[in-house]
Amino acid sequence: MCASGSARNSAPERRDLRTALFGGSFDPVHLGHVAIAAAAVAECALDRVIFLPCQQSPHKARRLAPGVDRVAMLELALRGMEEAEVSSWELGNDGPSYSWRTAEHFAREIGAGGALYWILGADQWAVLDSWAKPEVLAELLTFIVFPRGGEAGAPGRRFRHRRLEANHPASSTEARRRLAAGEPTGGILAPEVARYAEARGLYARGA
Repeated sequence: MCASGSARNSAPERRDLRTALFGGSFDPVHLGHVAIAAAAVAECALDRVIFLPCQQSPHKARRLAPGVDRVAMLELALRGMEEAEVSSWELGNDGPSYSWRTAEHFAREIGAGGALYWILGADQWAVLDSWAKPEVLAELLTFIVFPRGGEAGAPGRRFRHRRLEANHPASSTEARRRLAAGEPTGGILAPEVARYAEARGLYARGA
């Protein structure tokens, strides 16, 4: 089968590591994201997980909170996880964030001695063939697939993968709804993340 304990900004120069990339909008990061990353560390013997907030997902038209705020919330949420790092690499690129570009960048960074993984949900695993340049993804990555909505990952096809037996009911959609309505976010957001979002008015109605 494919949990643990301050987030470090940007990846340091290290080699021969088992590194997992965890991309997403993280708008906002919720407790489920952290729990899944921790489970991946434990079950897949990862040395680090790099959280990569995207500039703009090719699959989502919704306007995201500013990147600087999403990075700040990630840093707050990951303070207790030693293996976690936050990278602003995708935020520094114009246009949609394509996973193949990110994979190529970090494959060069870790070098030939390292192993590169990508954490994603079963919903995205099922449509991975539709992502841009899937042949690059198949060459560079092993996918760590976690269930979404009770569904397990699809067969591996040409992609290497590990099944992660971890899930969490939290969702960013529900977090944004509760923050907009002024409702409690316990069980969904870390208290520090909720306070930051509220203080910045990130998801207030009309924001």
